Amino acid sequence: MMINFWLILTTTCILTSPSSAETEQVRVALALFMKTLSLGSSIPREANWGWNESSDPCTDGWKGITCYSDAATVKKIVLDELNLTGAIDAAALCAAASVTVLSLNSNGVAGELPEDISKCSKLTHVYLHGNRLSGSLPVSLSRLKNLKRFDVSGNGISGGIPDFSRISGLLTFLAQNNRLNGSIPNFDFGNLEEFNVSNNDLSGAIPAGGGGLSVSRFLGNPLLCGPPLPNTCPPLPPPPPPPRKKSDSSKKDYFIYSGYGLIGVIVVVLIAFKVMKKTARREKEDAAAKGLRFQRDSGHDKLSGSSSDSKAGGGNRSEFSITPESGKNSSSLTVLSSPLMNGLRFEDLLRSPAELISRGRHGSLYKVTVDDGVNLAVKRIRDWEIGRNEFKIRMQRIDQFRHPNVMPIVAFYCSRQEKLLVYHFQENGSLFNLLHGPGNGGSFHWGSRLNLAAKIAEALAYMHQGLKGEGIAHGNLKSSNIFLSKEMEPLISEYGLQAGVGIHDESIETDVSSLGIVLLELLTGKVVQNNGMELARWVNSAIREEWTVEVFDKALVAEGASEERMVMLLQLALKCIDASLQLRPTVAEVARVIASIREQEEKSASFDSL
Repeated sequence: MMINFWLILTTTCILTSPSSAETEQVRVALALFMKTLSLGSSIPREANWGWNESSDPCTDGWKGITCYSDAATVKKIVLDELNLTGAIDAAALCAAASVTVLSLNSNGVAGELPEDISKCSKLTHVYLHGNRLSGSLPVSLSRLKNLKRFDVSGNGISGGIPDFSRISGLLTFLAQNNRLNGSIPNFDFGNLEEFNVSNNDLSGAIPAGGGGLSVSRFLGNPLLCGPPLPNTCPPLPPPPPPPRKKSDSSKKDYFIYSGYGLIGVIVVVLIAFKVMKKTARREKEDAAAKGLRFQRDSGHDKLSGSSSDSKAGGGNRSEFSITPESGKNSSSLTVLSSPLMNGLRFEDLLRSPAELISRGRHGSLYKVTVDDGVNLAVKRIRDWEIGRNEFKIRMQRIDQFRHPNVMPIVAFYCSRQEKLLVYHFQENGSLFNLLHGPGNGGSFHWGSRLNLAAKIAEALAYMHQGLKGEGIAHGNLKSSNIFLSKEMEPLISEYGLQAGVGIHDESIETDVSSLGIVLLELLTGKVVQNNGMELARWVNSAIREEWTVEVFDKALVAEGASEERMVMLLQLALKCIDASLQLRPTVAEVARVIASIREQEEKSASFDSL
C-alpha cells in the first residue's frame, strides 16, 4: 500500500512539475544579456518585467519575449524603443540557441556588433535600426545561413560590408545613414526585396544586378559609380604582361608584343562599344526629352519630337519648335528684366544650340547659347493648364517683386502648347551640386552655409509678403532649385511655377517645410530622398537618443563649427517640419531666427579675431 501511494505521489509530481520551461543556463545567460544591454539606462521596470534568474522567460512572460508553442524555448526578443543604452552581449544572447528574431530598433545601444553573433545560428531577423552602434560589421555575419532580414540603418557603423552572397535566402539589407566604406560586395539583387546603402562612404562600381534598383538606394556615396547612378566607372586597366624569360628571347618577344597588340585592340574595341552604347542611350533620352536644339523647318512652325516616345533627332541634337496653331498670335518672346536681352526673339532660341541640363516633374531645363555668346537657362514647363493671359500676369507680378536672392526672369513665352521661362545661366551650378558634387561640400564652411540659409529665408519671406494677394508661393523649393551666382550668392529659381497652389492654402506650409528640409540638408550634408521625410526621421531619431552631434556634416565637425549654433539651426529646421501645422513658424519668423543666429556667429568671429 505504501508503495502504491508513493508511485501515485511520484506520478502526480511529475505530471504537475513545470517541464515546459527554459533551462537554468539559458535564464542566467539572458539575464546577463539584459544587464549588459540596459547598462546606464533608466528603464521603468514593470511588475511583469522579468529578465532575472529566479523566473522563466516563457512561463512568466518576460518583457519582449515570445516563445514557441511548447512554452519551453525562446523564439523572439523584441525590445524596441525602451531607451536601452548598453551593449550587445552576443555570447549571452546565443546561449538561447533557439532565438530567431532580435529587434532593438530605436534605442541607444552602443558599441560594436560582436563577432559572436554568428553563434546564434537560427537567427532569421536582426533589426538594429536607429541606435548608436559603431565599429565595423563582423565578417562572421556571412555565416548566419538562415538570415532573411538585416537592418542596421541609422547608426555610426564604419568599415566594409561583409560578403552576404553566401546567404541565399537574404531578403532585406538596410544599412543607409552610416559610415560604411569600401566596395559593395556581390548580393543576390534578384532575390532582395529591400536594399539601401545610401548616405555612406562607399566607393567603386555597383555590382551586376544593382543597376536594376532605384538610384535612391545608392545616393550619398560620391565615389560609387555605374548603373543606376549617372556617373560611369573608369575603364579597367589592361592586365599586366606575362613575365619575360631570358632564353629564346627574340621568339618570345614576338609573341609578347603580338599579345600586347591584341590586348590593345580589345581595349579599343571595348571602349568604342561602350562609347557607342552610351551615345545610343543619350540619343534615346534626348529624343524622349523633346530635343536639345531649337530650329525652324521650311519657314513654317512645326512641333518636332514632342511626344515622350519620339524617335526624332540624333546624337546630342533634336528639333523643337512651335505649331502653327499655337504660334499664330504669340510668336514673340516677352522680355522682362535684362537690357542686354531686349533684342532677343523667339526665333533666336529656335536657332540656338541647346544642352539638356535636367528633367523634373514639371519640365526640363536647357542651357541655350544665343548668337552673341550669352548663355541662357530655358525652363520648358510641362503639364500646366494655365491660360496665356493668366500666365503673362503671373510672370509680370513675380518680376515686379524682385529680390537680389531670387533669380530674375529674363523673358517668357506662352502659347497653347508651349510655355518657356528664360533665365541667365549660372555657371556655378546649384546648391545641390555644391553639397553633393565631387567636392561633397568639403570646402563649404559653416559661416557660408549659415549666410546662405539666412539669405534664402529672407528672400522667401519677401516674396511671400509681396505676392500674398495674388496667392503665389514657390511650391517646389529644394536645393536643386537654388543656384549660385558668380559671387556665390544664392538665387532661388522657378518661383511660382507650382500650378494651382496659393499662399492662403497648403503652399505656405509646403514652403515652410521645404525650407526646413533645405536647412537639414545644409546641416547634415545628406542627400534628400522621399521629399526629405527619411532624412527628418533619421535626425529626429538621433536627437531622441541624445546623439545630436552625429547628425552634423563631418566637414562641419572637422572645421570646428559652433555646435551651439548648429543645434539652434537644427531645432529651427525641425520646427519647420513639425507634424502639427499650427506649431510651424512662418517664413518671416524663420528668417528672423536665422538672422539672429548669424549675428551671434559674426560677433563670435569678431571676438575670436581680437
